[in-house]
Amino acid sequence: MRSHYSGELSANLVGQRVAMAGWAHRRRDHGGVIFIDLRDRDGLAQVVCDPDRAEAFVNAERVRGEYVLRVTGVVRRRPEGTVNPDLTSGEVEVLAHELEILNAAVPPPFQLDDQNLSETVRLEHRIVDLRRDFMQRNLRLRHRAARAARAFLDDNHFVEIETPVLYKSTPEGAREFLVPSRLNDGQFYALPQSPQLFKQMLMIAGFDRYYQITKCFRDEDLRADRQPEFTQIDVETSFLDEAQIRGLMEGLARHLFKSVLGVALPDPFPVMSYEEAMRDYGLDKPDLRVPLKLAELTDVMRDVEFKVFSGPANAPGGRVAALRIPGGGAISRGEIDGYTDFVRGLGARGLAWIKVNARLKGADGLQSPIVKNLHAGALAAILERTGAADGDLIFFGADRAEAANACLGALRQRIGHERGLAQKGWRPLWVVDFPMFEYDEQARLWKARHHPFTSPKDGHEALMESAPEKAYAKAYDMVLNGWEVAGGSVRIHREEVQQQVFRAMRIAPEEQQAKFGFLLQALRYGAPPHGGIAFGFDRLVALMAGVEAIRDVIAFPKTQRGQDMVTGAPSAVSERQLRELHIRLRSAPPQ
Repeated sequence: MRSHYSGELSANLVGQRVAMAGWAHRRRDHGGVIFIDLRDRDGLAQVVCDPDRAEAFVNAERVRGEYVLRVTGVVRRRPEGTVNPDLTSGEVEVLAHELEILNAAVPPPFQLDDQNLSETVRLEHRIVDLRRDFMQRNLRLRHRAARAARAFLDDNHFVEIETPVLYKSTPEGAREFLVPSRLNDGQFYALPQSPQLFKQMLMIAGFDRYYQITKCFRDEDLRADRQPEFTQIDVETSFLDEAQIRGLMEGLARHLFKSVLGVALPDPFPVMSYEEAMRDYGLDKPDLRVPLKLAELTDVMRDVEFKVFSGPANAPGGRVAALRIPGGGAISRGEIDGYTDFVRGLGARGLAWIKVNARLKGADGLQSPIVKNLHAGALAAILERTGAADGDLIFFGADRAEAANACLGALRQRIGHERGLAQKGWRPLWVVDFPMFEYDEQARLWKARHHPFTSPKDGHEALMESAPEKAYAKAYDMVLNGWEVAGGSVRIHREEVQQQVFRAMRIAPEEQQAKFGFLLQALRYGAPPHGGIAFGFDRLVALMAGVEAIRDVIAFPKTQRGQDMVTGAPSAVSERQLRELHIRLRSAPPQ
């Protein structure tokens, strides 16, 4: 039906007959000559229809936007002065000999070049939205990234193996999607949050290096970088230590960016401990393009009159820290109020600040309602530790360490980008040495920070039961420009260490067998040292495409409420279907 795509048209084809097919992107009638911009997946090609070809011209008069067309004709150079350098085919046009309308179309709900569409409109009419050049480019980029990932992993002796989607419910952190089993009354499958346990069993089975580009599912609250179903590049290896795994996965990241974008990422990636990341940046996924760092003030605020500072400074687990904004003295009071509202949205009670007008004048050179409540020693420490100079602004966070870090960390990244302080380019980073556990105040027990199969650092095995807050893991995250793009760990391969983790988490033997018995049994058959990682493929592609939301690199995403606007999912089902599954709803579904 076609001989060429629009991207293949060039001056080399002048005089040759071609057949093309696609959609009428635009139709223009120029006083008896009709021009049609024919769109296919490669872009646009200009088709010229003149009255000399009567049948083609009559059909061209009937064409409207988004009609599906087939055109045969001869390639010719565009007249001088009409070359379009923005198009691959911009040197030439096709003089139509035949034009066939393969299908008519109703007017689209929006113009494909409209840049001001709401996301609701885009998702409701996703088929049309996907025709736009923006989405065509993103999904082709996604394809190239997947192809490059497979090529690298294949070249490094990985085997692609599929794992089940109908899974056993196992607690791994997020809420699972459950699937009722019709054949097993009252029992359920779960959709996998990740193939974690299966890939460990594949290592025990001797496959050595495994990967798959796979769907995962989590029933959690959604945001720009989350979807209920998402895609991972899932990887597991045997007989490699933590540094070797990280080095190999750096290679994968560098290969992807070089192959897809022509970008050379650093070699090697810098490495930062979790404690360092939280101390200096407030987040475990810092955006290193922003050069600002937090300054520790907890120790010098314990004896100040200002209770907002002295309270957290004297409380167990509290923190007082500062963030210096170079040149921030120009920030208006209204802008400061806007930043205050921002951190309140993150759970802070407020946002204290000091403007440095004249550092050498001491307190008299500082502008802030809190200065009078801070003694000279505290003010001197603030200026010294932040390195503040005249014209700077200092923001403060004071709360539980987790809350203070979260607010200042997010504020640091927002201000850094808004005030033009962020550097250009790509700044990858490994964050390592995560805590093994985090304490659940409500349940009053320790939970695995990553998952319960993560190996402790060497020498930390005994700490898991005696002092779990001091135990660290062989866990690592790959961070790129403030996004966590991959996370993994070395796994536990010895049954006695796995039992120590379960005891620290108070998971009794009966519960262990009920939830993880198949893995525990597999560990007894001689498990090799193994570890792996999972790349958030949607996030990685979103970064490459330069978009803020992963919905822009997924063909049919869900909304913030988990709804599919194209198909109407989730939807009610019939009473008959529910009976077959032995399910009764508290209120009957609409028929």
